Amino acid sequence: MYEYEMQQMRTADLIRRADHERRVRQAARARRAARREAAEGSAEHESHTRRFRRHPFARAA
Repeated sequence: MYEYEMQQMRTADLIRRADHERRVRQAARARRAARREAAEGSAEHESHTRRFRRHPFARAA
């Protein structure tokens, strides 16, 4: 009986953790979407930013 109750507690804990992680992911996704919408809604798109995706110079061999 004790082992069964322990297993039930473990299962419930895993379900709670999974639910919490799911909510955290959803909140992060919502924040990213809100930031994207705010950036798209600005007066001008900044096409020339100082943030480079790649380094402007090729690496030396």
